[in-house]
Amino acid sequence: QVQLVESGGGLVQPGGSLRLSCAASLRVFSIYSMGWYRQAPGKQRELVAAITSGGRINYADSVKGRFTISRDNAKNTVYLQMNSLKPEDTALYYCNARRPLRPDDDYWGQGTQVTVSS
Repeated sequence: QVQLVESGGGLVQPGGSLRLSCAASLRVFSIYSMGWYRQAPGKQRELVAAITSGGRINYADSVKGRFTISRDNAKNTVYLQMNSLKPEDTALYYCNARRPLRPDDDYWGQGTQVTVSS
């Protein structure tokens, strides 16, 4: 049974930082591309950052220079370091695991809430 469990969300003031973690029960974690998505009220889900099994990284333009995605294959965990947070970063953040060329191997966590407010 595949499970992705996000943690690290919370309430933070503008300009603050949070570090999200996603622990995965995937049998072979290292072969999956991992991503962070977010969804704010009334908006579509959007990709925030992704990292492939080979370490290639993509960021949404809105978070470039502020967020950093990384993975620790020994711990079956992917991280999202979020700095200089803005109110528009407020959203439910989801972890995703996707196996390249295998669209049936596509899993999601339950989400962790990030709220940026004074």
